[in-house]
Amino acid sequence: MASRTIVITGASDGIGAAAARTLAKAGEQVVVVGRSAEKTRALAKDIDADYFLADFSELAQVRTLAEQLKSDYPRIDVLANNAGGIMGKRTLTADGNESTFQVNHLAPFLLTTLLMDTLTASGAKIINTSSAANNFGKLDLSDLTASHGYSTNRAYGTGKLANILFTSELHRRFHERGITTAAFHPGVVRTNFAAESASPWRHAYKSILNRFMLTPDQGADTMLWLINGTAGTDWISGAYYAKRALAKANRQAYDAALARGLWEKSEELVAA
Repeated sequence: MASRTIVITGASDGIGAAAARTLAKAGEQVVVVGRSAEKTRALAKDIDADYFLADFSELAQVRTLAEQLKSDYPRIDVLANNAGGIMGKRTLTADGNESTFQVNHLAPFLLTTLLMDTLTASGAKIINTSSAANNFGKLDLSDLTASHGYSTNRAYGTGKLANILFTSELHRRFHERGITTAAFHPGVVRTNFAAESASPWRHAYKSILNRFMLTPDQGADTMLWLINGTAGTDWISGAYYAKRALAKANRQAYDAALARGLWEKSEELVAA
């Protein structure tokens, strides 16, 4: 069987790096995308993979990344939108978007839509890393910059809720063109998540609680299951998973009108 081309964002550390190592060892052509030049280059060298650098807090870098991927890879079998993070205090990016929302949702939305011709031609899987924190989220289409009632947990939860809504709308719009897609919760993983943020969560990841968290390999398990499984047989396209099973999400995640509205608003926010 020919190897697949698998693009993983947020791959310089944590579950993205763990998945990249496993897939490369299995003979897949893995393309790693990361923000840290040092970590991304080191991983790529270690697993003999191509790599690209992109900071999702700047949409111009996402556009450049998409152009590079389209130029270098006429076929992309899997796009794993894994990059994300929690920020802390409310800040706006240079693009004018709330930082947490841009990094977790708008940037992967833009990357995916810019690659859509390649993805549909390839019959690709699109796997989106969400989180159980989606239950903390509350999506208000009239206030996507979180100018009212901002909190760190709500902002992160709203970004992760947006991942699930994006997944269901991807399925609705593109499943008939060969796209299959799923979102998943990796669990609470022992990584550098939140380490560079001002979020109170960073303390938990450095505390005694760290020993009870999953390893990156354990956290990558459901991602790998989705990548290696078959939609329609092993999992349902457009759905949200945890521990290889359908999972219950925030009630807003099942609002089809909200999913369509989020897509339309996202198109407006990422327009060059």
